[in-house]
Amino acid sequence: MRSSLGIEYIQTKQEIWAESKGINLIGSKGEHGRKMYTTTLNENLFLPMNSIVKQAFDEGDGNEITQQNGFPAKMQALHSSSALAVNVFQYWMTRNISTIASACGLCNKDNTNPKSISFERKFEIDEKFQFSPNIDVVIENSSNFNFKVFAIECKFTEAYSTMSHLGLKEKYISLESIWDDIPNIFQLARSISPNDNDFIYLHPAQLIKHILGLKRKYGKNGFRLLYLWYDTFGEEGFGHKKEIERFTKIGQDDGIKFHSLSYQELILRLRMNCLDEHSEYVNYLSNRYF
Repeated sequence: MRSSLGIEYIQTKQEIWAESKGINLIGSKGEHGRKMYTTTLNENLFLPMNSIVKQAFDEGDGNEITQQNGFPAKMQALHSSSALAVNVFQYWMTRNISTIASACGLCNKDNTNPKSISFERKFEIDEKFQFSPNIDVVIENSSNFNFKVFAIECKFTEAYSTMSHLGLKEKYISLESIWDDIPNIFQLARSISPNDNDFIYLHPAQLIKHILGLKRKYGKNGFRLLYLWYDTFGEEGFGHKKEIERFTKIGQDDGIKFHSLSYQELILRLRMNCLDEHSEYVNYLSNRYF
């Protein structure tokens, strides 16, 4: 099993941030495990989670905010990708959503179509399936806009995990009609079914499921999908980026509006364009994640 300098870098950076804020940390099992969890959820968030966001995570499949046997919830981890997503996007639920959408490269800053932000949305791929994949963040647009939604898949340490990714199960491959207008993605799907022995950092099966669910709901041209990821140095960061580029090319060859952005690039854009008006928010993200 390979070691991960990327995860070590991210976790150490987060530990330094917590120490600078005087935040006491505990392990995933309280006194056991590396102390990477805040004692309360709010200590890990820029703003307390509002009731709408809390309900979304309660109804999601990840058990992100549920404490098990008194031990901290997943989102209390300093390296939680869901906490990072909430810290970036919840802030804009009561503000001009076009600002964050444009910073993500999803639209122009003067676009007035983005109307709402939600978390942990599910889009059914086939009614025979018991579960539908959860998309981390969805920006809902005006009904008369070409892109009905901007969907965002958010990653923090996941790409640098030493565990292998699962491929697509045969039940997806056998649904022939859903692949008719995306032949290149279908070819990739077949190559990573049932096991993905090709991609080390990116999890293409998950992205393909999101595309299938969004395509069923809105049509191939009715959505944009953003892969928002945390960059790191060295071989892992470089390898992750090359795999993203490969997947992007396959999706674009099929006419899928897919693109990627690192959190560091996003935070830099926010600093350049929003620092004066949103200084507390931008400085929090910069000090913690940049």
